[in-house]
Formats: sequence, structure tokens, C-alpha cells
Amino acid sequence: MSFLEMLDVMNESLVHKNEDPIYFDHDCREGICGMCSLYINGHPHGPKKAITTCQLHMRTFHNGQTITIEPWRAAPFPVIKDLAVDRSAFDRIQQAGGYISVNTGGVPDANEIPIPKVIADEAFNSPTCIGCGACVAACKNASAMLFVSAKVSQLALLPQGQPERYRRYNTWLLKWMKKGLVTAPDRRL
Repeated sequence: MSFLEMLDVMNESLVHKNEDPIYFDHDCREGICGMCSLYINGHPHGPKKAITTCQLHMRTFHNGQTITIEPWRAAPFPVIKDLAVDRSAFDRIQQAGGYISVNTGGVPDANEIPIPKVIADEAFNSPTCIGCGACVAACKNASAMLFVSAKVSQLALLPQGQPERYRRYNTWLLKWMKKGLVTAPDRRL
């Protein structure tokens, strides 16, 4: 079973005993939404690399092994209850331009837009960011700006993100400056 299925089974057992279930976030259970943000045995999403908690299976652990589960422990993620955290800071980042809204028209032929291999490789890896916040939770001194930087970089690499890159950066920068979370850079893009 998956790690989240194990938590479901544990909650069923707790409810059967008339005890409160463990509160935790989950949504798609397909590794794309980022809601299943847990620290497992000292690692974001558990001991395996490049997977989310919902993709983690119990076979990863040894029979009888003690498993320590914690919520994200970073200032942008205040704990709501048990293992659930408030992710609204990241939602506000996305709402401030963490998407591509330009109408690109019809699909051009793949060979019409030459992209250097280095950029193509990086752009291919960038969409693996699902906005879960593991990068922020893993860094003890992290702020939401780490996530903003990652999103700015990711969207700027993608060809579809080029038309909006300056507006997106300036929107995010001004929003976070107003909140006092960042200071003005020497220059804007």
C-alpha cells in the first residue's frame, strides 16, 4: 500500500476506537498536486528521491521499522493541525502569476522554434516542480521567496513563458516587497 493508504488505514482504526483521526493533507494521490507534504524520517516526502508522499509505498520501509512523520517545518507553512499545514502563501504566489496565460495560437511545428539543448534539457526538468514546497521545508532558513525564485526560473525557461516573464517577475517582486518579505533588487528584469 502507499504511505497515504497506510494513514487512511490507521485513521480507520482510530475512528473504530472512537479516537480522533490524524489530520493530513492529500488530494490527487497521483504525484501532481503537491498537497501530500510530509516530512518522513527526516526527509521531505520520505527517504526516496524525486517522488511525492503519495508515491511512497510501505515496501520502502523494513518490517517493524519506526517511522517518524512530521508536517512541513518552515515559516511559510504554519501547522493547522496534526500533519496539515497552511499552504495559502504558495497559493497567493501562484495567483500572482505562477502560470502562463498568453494565447499562443495554433501549435507551431516543433522545428520552428530552435531551442539550445542546454535550455531544452533544463526546461524539460523544470516542470517536475509541482509546487509542493519541499524545497522550502527542507531549508531551515527558507522563505516563500525560495519558491518564488524557483517558479520565476521555471516559467522563464519555457518558451511559452517568455512573453510574460517581465510582467510576472515584477508582479511577484512588488507583491513580496509590499509584504516586507524581500528588499528591492539593484535592478528589475
